[in-house]
Amino acid sequence: MIAFISHLFRKVWVLFANLSMQKKLVIIFVFLISLPITYVSYSSYRANSNSILHNMTSSAGQMTDNAMDKVDRYIADLKRYTILPLYNKDVEKHLDQRGTDWDKNASIHMFLMYLANMKEEIAAVYLTDRFGTVFYNKKPGINEVYPKDRLAEWEARTQEAGVSPVLLGTHPIRINGTEQRQVFTMMRAIQSVSTLKNIGIIVIDVDIRLFEEIIQPLNTVTHGNTFIVDEHGKVVYNHDPSMLGQDLSGSPLLLQATSQRGHFELEIEGQPYISVYSVSRSTGWTTITFIPLTELLAPIKQSRNALMITTLIIIFFALAVAIIISYALTKPLIRTVRLMKQVQRGNLDVQVEVKYNDEIGRLGSHFNRMIQRIQDLLQEVYETEKSKQKADMLALQNQINPHFIYNTLESIRMLAELNDDDRVAELTYLLGLLLRYSITRSDETVTIEQELSHVQNYLHLLQIRFPDKLDFQISVPQTFYHLPILKLVFQPIVENAVFHGLEKQEKPGTIAITAWREGVDAIFKICDDGIGMDEERLTQLNISLTDGKTDKFGIGLRNVSERIRLHYGDRSSLTVDSKPGEGTTITLKIAGLLQDEH
Repeated sequence: MIAFISHLFRKVWVLFANLSMQKKLVIIFVFLISLPITYVSYSSYRANSNSILHNMTSSAGQMTDNAMDKVDRYIADLKRYTILPLYNKDVEKHLDQRGTDWDKNASIHMFLMYLANMKEEIAAVYLTDRFGTVFYNKKPGINEVYPKDRLAEWEARTQEAGVSPVLLGTHPIRINGTEQRQVFTMMRAIQSVSTLKNIGIIVIDVDIRLFEEIIQPLNTVTHGNTFIVDEHGKVVYNHDPSMLGQDLSGSPLLLQATSQRGHFELEIEGQPYISVYSVSRSTGWTTITFIPLTELLAPIKQSRNALMITTLIIIFFALAVAIIISYALTKPLIRTVRLMKQVQRGNLDVQVEVKYNDEIGRLGSHFNRMIQRIQDLLQEVYETEKSKQKADMLALQNQINPHFIYNTLESIRMLAELNDDDRVAELTYLLGLLLRYSITRSDETVTIEQELSHVQNYLHLLQIRFPDKLDFQISVPQTFYHLPILKLVFQPIVENAVFHGLEKQEKPGTIAITAWREGVDAIFKICDDGIGMDEERLTQLNISLTDGKTDKFGIGLRNVSERIRLHYGDRSSLTVDSKPGEGTTITLKIAGLLQDEH
């Protein structure tokens, strides 16, 4: 029988859920109208002071429990947030790292920004590392916070609590100079997963307007005054700002609140009140509402108002039923909205689970098809962009060779006319090697050893062209030789150093190529002791390497800069440093080249 009823109920529910939204609303409307009228007709003869008092007390107790439950859930969320650093390996590593750098600042601030946006009421989030450096993120409207003023208290509180979270009741914090804001705080010491040593503290400040949204509806319904008091009797929240932080531990307002939940009667300033309270098991905080009895008993004293009060109770009940049903109806829509928010944040790997064939179900199906279409379009854009970048790099690479070939051929012609000797043969041989390297290979990348060999051939050729004019030194670690690199990266830089730095001076010059690693990045430095350049020209050259909008300085260096940024990402760069009469240094940073070696 029970199975049959359960099966029948599920079948009716499926039929109801598959109805159109308009039909659902009609059924709800009929339910909300018929039930109150029936209940009012029956209960109008049974109203009395005891039942109304009991009902109101029970209702207020339930709302008090609900209010405290919301606070408990919120604080439980905060406690979970305080252990999130342990699940973020980058943050955990940076907290144990002395000093600050760009990577540490970016990683921690991104994490703090994520935490600060988890809850709307969070005013500020702080994170200290093992060495006392404080990082923080604050909400709009707060221009400045002063974590140094509170650091000693944080350290003392967390040291006393060990690994347990610490909850501080409402207290003022200083912001924007002299302004104060009332917040309550959740903090916890962070222990390294590997060493179990304290490596920092996480602190979350929450604006007490959170309590306004929870408590104000309770006060509105009960016509009472609600306090939230911590385990030491200090006021955490009250609508009167002057009451915040006051100690009520010895006050008659709390003396009778000795159990987990309940109610009692008392007098406040000669007026009778009934107090309904609930104590949280997780925080030890007490939510206590003082309801004036005159407000409760006035309808009883005037029988003509009995029916009105009963009707209000019925409406309240009907609204509760409507909320439950509307939640069940809108739950798929809420789930779809959450998925849409994930899509808004960039996550396209989502799909709505369609259970019913109503309007919301059809909306979910269309949403799934839309996401699939977006993914297809993004893939098309990615493939198009990849092809474009490849074409751009090939075009940029091909821009470099003609100018070099022209100058070399001119040198061979001049030497052939002036000197009928073996140098012409050697010059032609070296040119053949250079042309073979530049033309016959179609690969996008070569090894660093091959690239340096090409540069050596080029420099040997220049030594023949300019006898006793230049010398060169190459000091690159052997561990770099097998690494892949774009073709024709160093040769345009060396060519620029020769023809713009060394050729224009009378004395011989030297070109030095050195390299080292910085993390997963490779740094190459090409130095010459040529004529250098003044500060104004140096500034213009570096700007042209960044924006690529001017051809004033030729295409060699700018093309190398554009190619490495296209291939290795925006963290890669080519920068120039020079002083007149002292020479020029070009620093080439290739990001991630040593990723597999790190």
